Amino acid sequence: MIPEQRLEKLGLTLPKPITPVANYVPYRFAGNLLYLSGQGPKQVDGSYSVGRLGLNADVAKGYADARTTGLQLLSTAKLALGELSRIEAVIKLLGMVNAEPDFADHPKVINGCSDLLVEVLGEEAGRHARSAVGMGSLPNRMTVEIEAIFLIRT
Repeated sequence: MIPEQRLEKLGLTLPKPITPVANYVPYRFAGNLLYLSGQGPKQVDGSYSVGRLGLNADVAKGYADARTTGLQLLSTAKLALGELSRIEAVIKLLGMVNAEPDFADHPKVINGCSDLLVEVLGEEAGRHARSAVGMGSLPNRMTVEIEAIFLIRT
């Protein structure tokens, strides 16, 4: 089953790719690696899901927002590649969590994105190296921002 079929089976659709509002590009190739700029939990109405983990957002909200962000990353990858089946492997995620200093469940939050990538790309391609870290703030006050590096079939 190809990733687009897995998305359909899961009842998920990819959002519209984000258009940068600053001086950067949404993705960049380096050989057979695809680097994706940081993405956040953009909602259908164009706003971002906001909050600070440990203050006014809990792990369940953060997990859901990381999952939404994973869909946004896949949307950008599809824009770059034409089809998600060209992704041979997710190499690395950097998950940033807008969190209070004493918040300690960053990995549980970023699991939302990691779990989604495994569900959509499969166990072999979807499992990846990862960092999950806390930040004092994130753009637009969003709960999470995640960037990714994918290995691409040539």
